[in-house]
Amino acid sequence: MTLKIKGTLKLNKPRLLAISFLFLSCNTGNLTMIGDMANSLKEVSAAETIPNSNLIWVIEDAGNQNNLYGLNHNGDIIKDIDISNAKNEDWEDLTSDSEGNIYIGDFGNNNGKRDTFIIYKISNPASKTNSTTAEIIAFTLPKKAAKKDFESFFLFNNHFYLFSKESKKFLVLKVPNQTGIHSAEIVTDFNLSGKDNKITSADISNDGKTVILLNHDKLWKLTDFESDQFFEGTIEALPFGHNSQKEGICFVNNNSALITDEKNGTEGNNIYSFDLN
Repeated sequence: MTLKIKGTLKLNKPRLLAISFLFLSCNTGNLTMIGDMANSLKEVSAAETIPNSNLIWVIEDAGNQNNLYGLNHNGDIIKDIDISNAKNEDWEDLTSDSEGNIYIGDFGNNNGKRDTFIIYKISNPASKTNSTTAEIIAFTLPKKAAKKDFESFFLFNNHFYLFSKESKKFLVLKVPNQTGIHSAEIVTDFNLSGKDNKITSADISNDGKTVILLNHDKLWKLTDFESDQFFEGTIEALPFGHNSQKEGICFVNNNSALITDEKNGTEGNNIYSFDLN
């Protein structure tokens, strides 16, 4: 059975998306599936929205093209932008600023061998056609920090906040949004309660009051914090009722998010919406 659903989502920064789609009834729990991404995209590792664009921007992770893709809400590729001076060593997450620039986090480190990590700044991709160049922000870990794998970050008060991917205690790092090479600053470490807590993507709401951290079967909603002490406020675990390799999350407005998962056989490669209330 299929249900026809029509809806309008208000975007922060500010953005407005008119969504009209067929939702295939399937076991997605608290998620609503709104699109099926193009079959050519096998390992989508991030999702982001920007001002003045109705597209969902995605990338793929290690071993794939150094391209930024803009999708419509059915999951079709509308823009395919080659980042000519970039290398996809292990692209893991996306964030953006209020001016419509996108930042690609090339900081995956599964083998633990990387010493330098890269953030690529793509200026206003909505205005680009087939190719562009990126500004480069590089960083190294603090001297006392062990080598870590990172899959998630967001931009807040002109600094990037990165979260290491750990089963238990993870690091939160801070890097300035400036071209050049920086030494990352340790903000804190934290251990979320429960099991299977590896953080695969993150975002902060446009009003700066809510942080969301993604996992395969849930997200954590952080509120009531001050400054960048994100874990000193209220922490809520919001289950999806659905388990897949979810790798991308971004706010649609202050109360809802878009989520993407990777393709696994005949499953996944979808775009979902999720109500944070």
